[in-house]
Amino acid sequence: LTVLNAGRRYLKAEDLSGKVFVTSGLGGMSGAQAKAAVIAGCVGIIAEVDEAALLKRHKQGWLMEISNNLDHCIARLRDARKNKIALSLGYHGNVVDLWERLVYELDTTGELLVDLGSDQTSCHNPFNGGYYPVQLGFEEAKQLLSTNPRKFRTLVQESLKRHVAAINRLADKGMFFWDYGNAFLLEAQRAGADVEKRGANKTEFRYPSYVQHIMG
Repeated sequence: LTVLNAGRRYLKAEDLSGKVFVTSGLGGMSGAQAKAAVIAGCVGIIAEVDEAALLKRHKQGWLMEISNNLDHCIARLRDARKNKIALSLGYHGNVVDLWERLVYELDTTGELLVDLGSDQTSCHNPFNGGYYPVQLGFEEAKQLLSTNPRKFRTLVQESLKRHVAAINRLADKGMFFWDYGNAFLLEAQRAGADVEKRGANKTEFRYPSYVQHIMG
């Protein structure tokens, strides 16, 4: 319902075939995102750093494909988008790398390859394993979290700023991003990322909440 309503409200589209939804998280509640993309008929690319979560969703049949190669992910995205094929593709890697690759594609080809975007990392708990920084691999980040939590926190906040910068670049070209109620925008703001709404008070964000703007 969230994906369908986002398409209706922001793309003015009842039919999401050929549209691309990019997000992250395939763990608990976020695990439904891959299934939602296919039900809605769009192309869903979902990033996840934990391979166990990817394999679980794939085994359940909720995730159609898995890849750790961004070149392959972009090629599959282009093909499914062009042919209007419903697809759920799990990218085994950090979502910041995925967002930055989409910015690269925009800058080098002029193509905006994503229509809808969100995030379901566990940003309500970003410094204790809920969000993994793009600068490190999954296992390396877990080790740093246990040995130097202060450094881990710094890397998370740097990663959040890169995360938002990429989203902002794509949103400026017409992608529609929303907050999924996971404190992503709040933690990004605390990290110093550019998420504040222009001309509004500091408690308002430039991107809408799915509770008020999409489900409401």
